[in-house]
Amino acid sequence: MFSWFSFLSYTFIVAYTPGPINIMSMNNARNIGLRNSILFNAGNYTGHFIVMLACLTFSKVLYTVLPQVQLPMKIAGAAYLSYLIVKILFRANKQGITDSKNKSFLVGMLLQLVNIKVILFGLTAMSSYLLPHYESVTILVLFALLMSSIQFSANIVWTLSGSLINKLFINHGRLLSIIMAALLLYCIVKIFI
Repeated sequence: MFSWFSFLSYTFIVAYTPGPINIMSMNNARNIGLRNSILFNAGNYTGHFIVMLACLTFSKVLYTVLPQVQLPMKIAGAAYLSYLIVKILFRANKQGITDSKNKSFLVGMLLQLVNIKVILFGLTAMSSYLLPHYESVTILVLFALLMSSIQFSANIVWTLSGSLINKLFINHGRLLSIIMAALLLYCIVKIFI
């Protein structure tokens, strides 16, 4: 049975945790203003959706051609989630500095197309959560749109909050990291149940 809670926990955690795109969104808003950040975020949304469709296509073809690949893909997905748990727990307050000049639609889109975090997220979500339960291409494309919309909401939150999120992670980073790690551990369990 499909677990909405597990799927949405995973999707929101990956979308809202600090990553290169979220930090660029935050820095763009801080350095060039909200209005000038809109094109960059629209490009992120478009690029994310393209990556989700590519991950869906790759995973669906792999599942169709090699049904026995399901267990190894679930194991790989669980391994990636375990990696995220370790990264969240041991690198809670580390953030990179980004160049706020990269604000265009095209830059935002292209960055998502090469964003390893998004690619691994898409492959894990498609192979571990969605393909075992859904076959309809329409339903799967709607899930890809949902996942991209959640990521877009994260980009907007990071854009709007600017330094507020930064202060939140500095002041309560350890507690937030433990909560996110526990939710990811729950997601690993749900992959195999």
